Amino acid sequence: MGTGPMPGSARATGAATLIAALALGCSAVGGPSGGPADAPAGAPAPAPGTPAPHTTSPAELCTALVTHWSGVLLDAGQGRDAVGLDYQAMGLSGAQYEILRAVTAAARAEERTGGPAAGRALAAREAGARCAERHRSGAPTDGPWQ
Repeated sequence: MGTGPMPGSARATGAATLIAALALGCSAVGGPSGGPADAPAGAPAPAPGTPAPHTTSPAELCTALVTHWSGVLLDAGQGRDAVGLDYQAMGLSGAQYEILRAVTAAARAEERTGGPAAGRALAAREAGARCAERHRSGAPTDGPWQ
């Protein structure tokens, strides 16, 4: 290879690659805003020393889902199909659905003796405890939908 000018086909290929990279917002420096390459377009760069965003753990996600759906089911009342959705349509795994059923049953029993607020509080506590137990080793080992 010499130090002479680039052949025409190589020059065209290089220009096409550069145009494609610019059109996609790719840059060696980072994203279009000069921030990290995976930052959304127009998003300001984080200030130095800013902690990284929180990543939701599987146990936290489980707790949030079970708490949400138990509230929906408790609002519907005893014995009613509140949403007409199966566990997958609710975004739950089979194990999370079993947790939801147990939590909702316990919360309904608590509602009868302590009222709706007590039932909700019990549902939140039980969802947290059961989901933490389910995910205590980091992630369930028997499959994503178990």
